Amino acid sequence: MSAAGLGVSARYDLSALNVLVVEDNKNMQSLLRAIFRALGVRNLREMNSGEAAFEELKHFDADIVVSDWHMAPMDGLAFVRKVRTDPQSPNPYVPIILLTGHTETTRVIEARDAGVNMFLAKPISVKALSERLTALIDNPTRFVRTASYFGPDRRRKDAGPPRGMAERRKNAPSDWRS
Repeated sequence: MSAAGLGVSARYDLSALNVLVVEDNKNMQSLLRAIFRALGVRNLREMNSGEAAFEELKHFDADIVVSDWHMAPMDGLAFVRKVRTDPQSPNPYVPIILLTGHTETTRVIEARDAGVNMFLAKPISVKALSERLTALIDNPTRFVRTASYFGPDRRRKDAGPPRGMAERRKNAPSDWRS
């Protein structure tokens, strides 16, 4: 069945998308595989642990990673941090969607602060995963580096220009204004 047949917006051809799934539960792996196939994804790799997934990233040019939070011995957050900050990371900029059944605000913040691009609560659906993929394609997130963080810009809303900028621009020499 096609993505359109499932009621999912078929705005993009996802057949060339390289997806890495990091999930230790076989049933969830099967569900994710079925959803990605329904969305048209054909190049899908599945790893059972964060360690194996990190090694796979060295050989597989993933366009997106979908990882479970709770795995052992390396959980999803440790995996995200390793992808983002390890000097041996093959792609610290890869978009990462983190899956979890725990949706408390503190967990969402913890995931955001680890460097995930998107958070997806279980149980997942074709529609929810499709919406996340579409959001990642439509709105690529710029990355920032600070002394304590590297990852997607955590600011989600446009706060406008910095305070005082309009006044400074008004008083700037004419050749500085654009």
